[in-house]
Amino acid sequence: MASIVHHRTHDLTRKSQGKVAAMRLDPFAMERMQSTYEHQVDFNLSESGVHPLTLGELVDDAAAREALLAEALRYTQTNGTQPLRESIAALYPGATPDHIQVTNGGSEANFITTWNLLEPGDEVVMMVPNFMQTWGLARAFGATIREWPLVGPSEGANRWGIDLDGLERVMSPRTKLIVICNPNNPTGARFEAGDLDRIAAVADRYGSWILSDEIYRGAERDGRETPTIWGRSARVIVTSGLSKAYGLPGLRIGWIVGPPSRIASLWSYHDYTTIAPGALSDALARHALEPARRERLLARTRGILNRNYPIIARWLDDHGELFSYVPPDAGAIVYTRYRCHPWINSTELVTRLRLEQQVLVVPGDHFGMDHYLRLGFGDDPAHLGNGLARLGHAIADCGLRSADCESAINPQSNPQSQIRNPR
Repeated sequence: MASIVHHRTHDLTRKSQGKVAAMRLDPFAMERMQSTYEHQVDFNLSESGVHPLTLGELVDDAAAREALLAEALRYTQTNGTQPLRESIAALYPGATPDHIQVTNGGSEANFITTWNLLEPGDEVVMMVPNFMQTWGLARAFGATIREWPLVGPSEGANRWGIDLDGLERVMSPRTKLIVICNPNNPTGARFEAGDLDRIAAVADRYGSWILSDEIYRGAERDGRETPTIWGRSARVIVTSGLSKAYGLPGLRIGWIVGPPSRIASLWSYHDYTTIAPGALSDALARHALEPARRERLLARTRGILNRNYPIIARWLDDHGELFSYVPPDAGAIVYTRYRCHPWINSTELVTRLRLEQQVLVVPGDHFGMDHYLRLGFGDDPAHLGNGLARLGHAIADCGLRSADCESAINPQSNPQSQIRNPR
């Protein structure tokens, strides 16, 4: 008689072993830099979320605190407790708890989704710039990346936009997955329903899946929630979590939304990673997603964004001869292009800022685009102001000036042409 365990896991194990044997992971440059230095500098302006809540701010009444103290430190339901999955499903029209897999952060959600979907030889069309985790994972799992650049800002349209004709050009019969990020990291751009419908139509025509990282949805400065790709195609998977829009990165709660059959398959992959969310994190996530409390948390995030954005916008405008930028629609990030002479590589510049002035920002190299910086503005206003002042001193100390900058960068004046594979 065949082993029950062998019967249930044979196909997954065979597939997993084949992939793991050939896996080679490129360094995840941005996460490696942040993990190494973010707690060592005086001013961390590399973070893309808002200042996190304290436990006391989240659990702010006696009854909730008593309930938390009574929570057993057990293994939870490994795909997320039923009440938590119900709360998450309510955020996506037509979804049920069977459409939801809870993970330890949005990063695990992206990991097991990519692992589950991709085979060696598949092609992945990836919106760029983007959070580069999926870029590295797809390569590790043997897929080929085909970059799909956003349309950069111009005199006629000071915003980042989607190039639908460009999407058509990079699609092929081998395209297994289209990866998008909406709202976008690092640009902060929000893409609207019409664009999402057209992306879904292209995916359907080729039989491709869409992976939409929507971790910044809910962190819009104007309070108008970004449309989700959910429901626009049968082959859509959405990943998200509590880290960015909710100010709760320390809970490490993320989730995947997808068709129930695919979610069931992803759950079996989750068995090989972290197995289950932590009991306290699951309980606190249920608390955070109670409808009235969720609205308060998102309002808090918008308040921080709208209080702090003028501070960084004023600083950038005061240095307008060196920086150009598009106001972000969402997230506590500004993606700015620097114009200076003598020219300096973005990683070299960021390293000097860290070593000489104890300020950490993200170089454009980490998104495959030199000559850009991603600046975070979600911290305490006084801390942000002091960090920007230090950044200003650092830039001066680096000897950057605007003279002759246009002639120095003219060969790559189009932002789209600057997208490069990070190494």
